[in-house]
Amino acid sequence: MSKIGRKPIIISTAKVEIKNNTVFLKGPKAEFTHVLPEEINIILDNSALSLTIKEDTRQNRMMWGLHRALLANKVQGVQTGFEKKVKIVGLGYKAQLTGKKLVFSLGYSHKVDYDLPKEVEVVLDKTGQNLIFKSSDKFLLGNACDAVRSLRPPEPYKGTGIIVEGEVVIRKAGKTKAS
Repeated sequence: MSKIGRKPIIISTAKVEIKNNTVFLKGPKAEFTHVLPEEINIILDNSALSLTIKEDTRQNRMMWGLHRALLANKVQGVQTGFEKKVKIVGLGYKAQLTGKKLVFSLGYSHKVDYDLPKEVEVVLDKTGQNLIFKSSDKFLLGNACDAVRSLRPPEPYKGTGIIVEGEVVIRKAGKTKAS
């Protein structure tokens, strides 16, 4: 039995419609469709979605947990959405928002432009060093935060760079004077 697959998905504000093995989700934030494989059955009772498998094989159990997690992420995205916090650490390092484009000053000889996906929005504080990315699609949100982080990854000696919330930067000791 899949420990993740057998958990029900609680639905509060989303509208769910099931046709064959296709799930249509509609909520206040977005709309999604999710196609399940033929080996997985879906049942809607009251305000919960439950997934079951037709035949108990290793491959089916893996697909069961995977599709339950993907469907749960889409339900949460439709209902409340996701957000990730990104912090820019460094003297003079900052970001500015111009339309759907972020312009970064990251200590390079030039400014770096990043075009945001249309489903992702960003909120900046007045210093330009704390960014909050918001989206209803968890996959796109993670990709956008990863792309921004790759512009200037955290540096192990001073700890400067772009850090995503929850990331642990392993710090190294600098050189010591030989006696």
